Amino acid sequence: MTTDSIQHSSVPAEKKMLALFDEILKHDGFGEIKVEVKILKRKQKEVIIHCGKQYRFVVDTPQQA
Repeated sequence: MTTDSIQHSSVPAEKKMLALFDEILKHDGFGEIKVEVKILKRKQKEVIIHCGKQYRFVVDTPQQA
């Protein structure tokens, strides 16, 4: 399991998702990406990306207008 450093922006999680997507498309076989989102305290969510390894991110919940 890989745990990325905790950052409160969704940008690192988005970049990792796109990088994994590109990697799967270039791969000569089957690939799968699974995303879990868990609610944390203090208006935050934990995003867990499963793709062979686990990549974990803590992001702030966007404010509703």
